[in-house]
Amino acid sequence: MHKLILALFPLLISTNAFAHGISEEAKRAMIEGGYFRYILLGAEHMITGYDHLLFLFGVIFFLTTFKDIVKFISVFTLGHSITLIFATFMGITANYWLIDAVIALSVYYKGFDNNKGFQEYFGLKKSPNLMWMVFIFGLIHGFGLSTRLQQLPLGEKGMEMLMRIVSFNVGVEFGQIAGLVVMLFIIRELRKFHLFERLSRVLNDGLMLAGFMLLLMQLHGYLHTSNPDEFGFSNDNHIHHHMEMEKPQQQNYEHDNL
Repeated sequence: MHKLILALFPLLISTNAFAHGISEEAKRAMIEGGYFRYILLGAEHMITGYDHLLFLFGVIFFLTTFKDIVKFISVFTLGHSITLIFATFMGITANYWLIDAVIALSVYYKGFDNNKGFQEYFGLKKSPNLMWMVFIFGLIHGFGLSTRLQQLPLGEKGMEMLMRIVSFNVGVEFGQIAGLVVMLFIIRELRKFHLFERLSRVLNDGLMLAGFMLLLMQLHGYLHTSNPDEFGFSNDNHIHHHMEMEKPQQQNYEHDNL
């Protein structure tokens, strides 16, 4: 297991270096494209937001009725909509690496809960109330989305700013629905296997591993941005630093093959 973690860690670090921040090109597109561009960006953030989707995957994994799925997804949507809209409009922000670290913990938590970790390791008769936990984690996920949205040119406080935030949130919901459709299809197919119970244990162990890896990734980013002098460069420049290190190696390789 530790070998797998060491093998995946560099890949996740490099991937995460591109996951934070909004490019200047994207900012210009937001200004020129109007509300529809914010809807598209919101959908894109949710569809590519592997941490959000992993948590949702864990939430719906054992839900078998349409009523239960709608209930829990509605609670999650309410939670992330509250913090996304309110925190963005009021300009409330925090270090996005730390927020995403908590989101990573939510992924680990759901895998642990699905595998009855509270009963097996803590001797509890039942897990904490899932409805409340989904709502609380929804608030945190929404705050994470808000830290991204606040990097965009939202303008001064007023109706136009509010409409841009709401448009982004609408896009998030569209992206969430698209992700859920795919996940529900996958889970439905998995239930056809007669070894589904054993397979579910493995999949939720994988969910815990993914949450743990994401946690390491976010803490790595936080240390780079909070202590740039210690590391010599910030995490936002981390990938660029590696690319610069690779250039001489590539040039030497090309020279040797002339």
